Amino acid sequence: MTTDLGMPTVASDPYGHLRGSESFPVAARRSLADTQLRQNLGHATRTIRAKRAGVVAEVDDWEELRRAGEGVKADVMARLPELLVQFEEAVTARGGVVHWARDAVEANRIVVDLVRGTGVEEVVKVKSMATQETGLNEALGEAGIAALETDLAELIVQLSDDRPSHFLVPAIHRNRSEIRDIFLREMPDVDPELTDEPRLLAMAARAHLRRKFLSARVGISGANFAVADTGTISVVESEGNGRMCLTLPDTLITVMGVEKIVPTWSDLEVFLQLLPRSSTGERMNPYTSTWSGVTPGDGPQTFHVVLLDNGRSNVLASPDGRQALHCIRCSACLNVCPVYERAGGHAYGSVYPGPIGAVLTPQLTGIRGTDDVSASLPYASTLCGACFDACPVRIDIPHLLVQQRAAAVDAHTRPTTQDVAMRAAAAAMSSPGRFSLVERALKLGRLIGRSGRIRSVPGPGAAAWFGARDMPTPPAETFRQWWARTRGPSS
Repeated sequence: MTTDLGMPTVASDPYGHLRGSESFPVAARRSLADTQLRQNLGHATRTIRAKRAGVVAEVDDWEELRRAGEGVKADVMARLPELLVQFEEAVTARGGVVHWARDAVEANRIVVDLVRGTGVEEVVKVKSMATQETGLNEALGEAGIAALETDLAELIVQLSDDRPSHFLVPAIHRNRSEIRDIFLREMPDVDPELTDEPRLLAMAARAHLRRKFLSARVGISGANFAVADTGTISVVESEGNGRMCLTLPDTLITVMGVEKIVPTWSDLEVFLQLLPRSSTGERMNPYTSTWSGVTPGDGPQTFHVVLLDNGRSNVLASPDGRQALHCIRCSACLNVCPVYERAGGHAYGSVYPGPIGAVLTPQLTGIRGTDDVSASLPYASTLCGACFDACPVRIDIPHLLVQQRAAAVDAHTRPTTQDVAMRAAAAAMSSPGRFSLVERALKLGRLIGRSGRIRSVPGPGAAAWFGARDMPTPPAETFRQWWARTRGPSS
């Protein structure tokens, strides 16, 4: 048996670390109680939204650009296998080596073996969602290889033994004071008089990383885009750390999801306008690095690229769901989402937080029952539609959320309290006599109501339902009673 991309399937669970994690409602409730977290998130997302709105307003053909990006991505999904083969041939022709990884375990094994082959015990890394998805840092650590994150925000997360909570700004949940404390605690060479001025914090990180860049023999990166017809890979960034990792080491290993392909070099024109405006609120990225294989005497002399499936074939198989693979990881949907702004990225229990994560993660992992953490993610939304309006490639996230909610319901492996309640309601409404009895019984709800509202009811299922909503107390008189009193038998 093979996947849609021609890779043999394997009986593994690459997202097993999510199984048994707490659900979104449980994690979100704890995040909502963290006042500092909510202040950090609110300030950061408001700032990014304002910057994005300003630079988007400058582009007269923004909607046309969005439609162009949507069209390119739809074309890629329609012929992804042939584009990947074309990309492999182009990379190989330019001196690179292409590896195909069916899942996270295989991708990590490939990278660990490549690094071991160089004899080094430390690598430098460019910020990469794909390697977070596979848990590469942990796999390298188990093999005795230290992986140093060089993106400023990723470095903050790594030094504090934390987890990223945002695509673009992994440490968005931290403020300047917290970052200063982390640097003072974890960087032995930092000035003990360091303040929380952003420029000084950046300079401290630069001094800490500089010697690592100059001594590194192996660099590991992700990819923003990969061009099929030239074998070119592109990484865009704001700090310059990525370019140091991409050019100074002798060996470069790139791990990229198969969906990062674009057909031609000219297609980059569209995305290099959409991505910076949607992500950092900039007209263009300060650093846009592109490379094609190996150039003798210039940059890394050994280049490997690992093409990662890890559930993407499952997503590709869905005519509607494959929209989620259009995502260019700009984080615009996170920055406008009222749920993300209040709960933060950690509450999603996934590498991919926010609205896009709520539809992508369940498709990548599959929903394996009511208790699966993925089953709760599609409900982490108000369905307000702000994510679709912000998405630079027009992913219809609200539609996909509704689809995944239906999938979560279909995945029920045992009756829930809600199932029992709905079946009881169906039985009551199927008979006038039973319905009349239920009406009279419901009047007892007036005894537990306060100020015209029922705010809690005993029992685990009812307590969970009323924990998020109130219900009006039943009226003193049912409709049938009112009809009989006012119209009488003669009516």
